[in-house]
Amino acid sequence: MNKPSIIPVDGTHEIIAAALEVHRCLGPGLLESAYEECLCFKLELRNIGFERQKPLPISYKGNHLDCAYRLDLVVDKKFFWN
Repeated sequence: MNKPSIIPVDGTHEIIAAALEVHRCLGPGLLESAYEECLCFKLELRNIGFERQKPLPISYKGNHLDCAYRLDLVVDKKFFWN
């Protein structure tokens, strides 16, 4: 009988590992923009696709609202940080 893998195959492990490595290296207390910049660098090194500061459209009763909401990172078109 095959043992199930504890490492997800959807890329989650690689993304979390990159984020943890950045935090371990920089430590706490920096501005969010510093962590974002370093995480994007790390994701590039791992060949993981991402989009930064992606607009998040908001609509209310069919009307588009320009609230300037942005997702910090959309990673691999599946995961996001905000």
